[in-house]
Amino acid sequence: MTLMKINIFTFIAVQLLFVLPIGAFCQNSGFSRTVNPEIPYKTTFAGTSIDLDRVDMFERLDRELTSMTYTHGNTLLVIKRANKYFPTIIPILKKQGIPVDMVYLACIESMLNPRAYSAAKAAGIWQFIPSTAKRYGLEVNEYVDERYNLEKATNAACRYFKEALQKYGNWESVAASYNGGMGRISKELDAQGQTTAYNLYLVDETSRYMFRLLAMKMIMENPQKYGFHLTTDQIYQPVKTTQVKVSSPVLNWAEWAEKQGINYMQLREYNPWIRSKSLPNKLGKTYIVNIPDKSELKRSSQKKKIYNSNWVVDK
Repeated sequence: MTLMKINIFTFIAVQLLFVLPIGAFCQNSGFSRTVNPEIPYKTTFAGTSIDLDRVDMFERLDRELTSMTYTHGNTLLVIKRANKYFPTIIPILKKQGIPVDMVYLACIESMLNPRAYSAAKAAGIWQFIPSTAKRYGLEVNEYVDERYNLEKATNAACRYFKEALQKYGNWESVAASYNGGMGRISKELDAQGQTTAYNLYLVDETSRYMFRLLAMKMIMENPQKYGFHLTTDQIYQPVKTTQVKVSSPVLNWAEWAEKQGINYMQLREYNPWIRSKSLPNKLGKTYIVNIPDKSELKRSSQKKKIYNSNWVVDK
């Protein structure tokens, strides 16, 4: 198709939109009415009030909230997965003295996908690259990758947050540094004479990052307001597990799993930090392996729990 034909079709589409009344167009065309999310004049994040009266702040949040509201698939998955993973993540944040709102970093980093792996080689729900993971105490090698261990990775994220907060003194700059790196954020704060990342001119990805956090929080706190209607049966459930300590080498994880009454796939599903079919463990380190309770491996026998009643319509 030539560029001229494309331009003609675009011209016709624009004419239809402007010539016909919007209500009539929707009614006669079969298209659903599209509603823009409401942007408040202020909101809060990590206990801090954020002024959204500024035009630039309003437009930046509007972009992210509109995008997340109408990117139904990913947003739906985050809400469903949150019920499975928030019960593990949030108590760790609280214990470490980190604001609960920082859980939304995990949401936008990985969509709460425990197997998430990026082109930049960032892995797990918290998306650590190997060097940063090791710096904050995580083991990363061909046999074990604790970036995929939710408890350990969350504790590592908390250590990062504390270090960054000591440097910046506010959580929005901590969040920006999680995306852009402490070196870059520190350099730009100094160069631009600012104390908050909200006022920094940054590359688009990092500039958007803080507003994606705000948008994710707003949707997660009240999904129905943004058109997300889920029932209890549609929300993913956490599975109760028994913890088994392993302090010796494992020659074959598949055989080891069979002895525990599960298969290799289930072993890897509930222990994604296992990265190989064996574990040399030459140093005799103790690893905690989660064995799922068989009674909770079927939807029909699961005991349904909802972490946040606002996530479902049949509460």
